[in-house]
Amino acid sequence: MENKSYTLIVHSENFAGLLNQVTAVFTRFQINIDSLNVSASSIPGLHKYTITACTDEESIEKIARLIEKKVDVISAHYFTDDQIFSYEVALFKLSMSEAHIEPKVLRIISQYGANIVEVNNVFVVIVKTGTSEEITALHEELQKYHVVLQFVRSGRVAVTTSYYEKVNEFLEKRESDYRLTHKS
Repeated sequence: MENKSYTLIVHSENFAGLLNQVTAVFTRFQINIDSLNVSASSIPGLHKYTITACTDEESIEKIARLIEKKVDVISAHYFTDDQIFSYEVALFKLSMSEAHIEPKVLRIISQYGANIVEVNNVFVVIVKTGTSEEITALHEELQKYHVVLQFVRSGRVAVTTSYYEKVNEFLEKRESDYRLTHKS
């Protein structure tokens, strides 16, 4: 099977140790996690794990099923890049002396839609939001001028292209089942 980039979105309650259990499933399959982002979700009380990995569909499907079996996991679904909208955030700390000397650096910053967030006598900090490819391209361009002192990027944040998240369907069914079994 062909390897490609998948984004796994996991919803869970916020319990200590669950992140370790989730990442252990990837380790078991010997699949590297390319990015990982954990945050509160749009559903009160639930957290959302957004995990990207390059693998084949059979493996990511097995991983999603195993993760979903974890006690505190509500749902785990995988998506291809055309099924989600995703962004990352990157911060670049650039040498002020080098950046100031080379006007092309400022044009590159502007060309890539990055914003300057801090300027002092020693360095400039810029922020870039966008796709992984856009951030990588900006980093490669800046590296040509030897101005990058520090570089950090977030994990992918993503929402699905569908109207509802799949977890909503699960929660609605669970609520409906609860009402049916607890009728007065």
